[in-house]
Amino acid sequence: MPDTAHDEERLRNVFDGRLARRLAGYVRPHLPLALGALALLLVEGLLQLAGPLLTRRVIDVALPARDYAEVGRLTALFVGALLVQFATDYGQMVLTSLLGQRAMHDLRRELFAHLQRLSVAFFDATPVGRLVTRVTSDIESLNELFTAGVIAAIGDLAALLAIGVVMFVIDWRLTLAAFTVVPGIYLVSHVFQRRVRSAYREIRARVARLNAFLQERLTGIRVVQLFGREPDEGRAFATLNARHLESQLASVRVYALYFPAIEVLTTIALAMLIVNAVSRVEAGLVTVGTVAAFLQLARRFFQPLQDLSDKYNILQQAMASAERIFALLDTAPTVPDTGTARLLARRAGAGVTVAFEGVWFRYPERAAATPGPALAVERQDGAPVEGRAESDADARWVLRDVSFRVQPGETLALIGHTGAGKTTIVNLLLRFYDPQRGRISIDGVDIRDMPVAELRSLVGYVQQDIFLFADDVATNIRLSAPLSDEAVAAAAHRVGADRIIARLPGGYGHRLAERGASVSVGERQLLSFARAVAADPALLVLDEATSAVDSRIEADIQRALRELMAGRTTIAIAHRLSTIVSSTEILVMHHGEVRERGTHEALLAAGGLYSRLYRLEGARPGGPKRVATPVGGG
Repeated sequence: MPDTAHDEERLRNVFDGRLARRLAGYVRPHLPLALGALALLLVEGLLQLAGPLLTRRVIDVALPARDYAEVGRLTALFVGALLVQFATDYGQMVLTSLLGQRAMHDLRRELFAHLQRLSVAFFDATPVGRLVTRVTSDIESLNELFTAGVIAAIGDLAALLAIGVVMFVIDWRLTLAAFTVVPGIYLVSHVFQRRVRSAYREIRARVARLNAFLQERLTGIRVVQLFGREPDEGRAFATLNARHLESQLASVRVYALYFPAIEVLTTIALAMLIVNAVSRVEAGLVTVGTVAAFLQLARRFFQPLQDLSDKYNILQQAMASAERIFALLDTAPTVPDTGTARLLARRAGAGVTVAFEGVWFRYPERAAATPGPALAVERQDGAPVEGRAESDADARWVLRDVSFRVQPGETLALIGHTGAGKTTIVNLLLRFYDPQRGRISIDGVDIRDMPVAELRSLVGYVQQDIFLFADDVATNIRLSAPLSDEAVAAAAHRVGADRIIARLPGGYGHRLAERGASVSVGERQLLSFARAVAADPALLVLDEATSAVDSRIEADIQRALRELMAGRTTIAIAHRLSTIVSSTEILVMHHGEVRERGTHEALLAAGGLYSRLYRLEGARPGGPKRVATPVGGG
């Protein structure tokens, strides 16, 4: 694994006005909180002057006059100032925390909503762990900007200005003596900022790698354990973890050097102030109370300087996080949802006409892997055509000039070896991707002209690799529509899933484990069938939908399917040819092309590729012809 930082971790300017303006947009709805916190910070900054000024009066006026009543009044004022300062500090911390949490709540919600709108191609090319980092760690960096960054920095600047003015008004000579170390503080802070910036960049890169590694290994934990990969993966994780530790320790070392250095410079400033003040006190040019006040004011002056350096790092972290977050928000879906055309009102239980017309497609990452002119989507409705420079014989095409039409009440079966393009046809039909050439239509309407939500609401998709959410059974069945409990139970009954659900603790309220791991593969497939039935789809898409259930349950499902498919449109991906012998039409796919098409009998009689595949399946051990319950049978 390379040790270089991700490209996205490269830092640009510490402050970017464009990003700052976009961040301000999330603060604007909560502006009263920001203004309230800022007002409290300004009051707190002014209250820091109370202690030194009251100390000066006590030493120079009250004690020489033995006016103990005045000492009592000044002490009471000092205690009151401390109480008010405590209240303002508490109030500003609450307000800035509320501001940060609410602004980040809005941003996190917007980011998650945007992620759900992005096309499948984006997730094919982007590690999930990196996206998790965006929604968690990067958002938290922005939260720090609001809770301990910008507003607190404004308060520090105001405190610096107020303290500096008061010091110059009281005695400018002592002020200059105290400020002689300011250039040294600037130099140390500048070096600190550069070093810690590099350290934080490495930390963010390491965290992103750790998240990506963990996500992949935990998702594939069965494979890791099956092949005994635990020691190897443990060593790989230990390497990543050690590099993360190194980057964290680097930042710790920078901080461990910076704060003592600032403390030494502050002590030097106080020493120089005292040395300068001794002769002036002896000459009667300055009072002891003034010197005491100066010692307090100087320490209060250098504290905000130290804090501003820390806030500089919060700012640069936040800018880097904002850049990555807004780059993600600005990522446009490769399948734009701009369609407005709608189908006519569909009668319940009715199907639709699906047509592929000269469709060519290759996956984006495959196109990007090889140099060459980009292909624009080519349509057959008069839109501009680009990309003709690409050869039709280019090996990167996954589908080549695929055309077919399936009518309501018909079943189209897709067969072929792995990689023939069967699943790609379904991906295009659901608009997970758009074809580079050709047209896909439903009832004569190009699916690119339809709202994506309407298109997908027409489809009931039963996948071979079933995905169930970590939620209750009823919620997993009613995913596609706000169905009543009675409708959910009816859908489960139609496919025989109700018997499985009845055995679960809690029935329809039983909470499934992640990806449905708490039930068997066959039971997950039954629940997936119930989900498809509950949606009352116009188009059924079945990907070897009964491969994981036993014969008795499959017979129940096939009976429910025959009822469900009546009048509807069905496209079935078949891995066992014996399940599709009664299909209206069978397409034999080979290397992305339709090599043969026709009914089961016609294709067998032709003696071509289908006939050879069918004979091979019949000859395989355990591969009997199960023609009694075919998809679309009856």
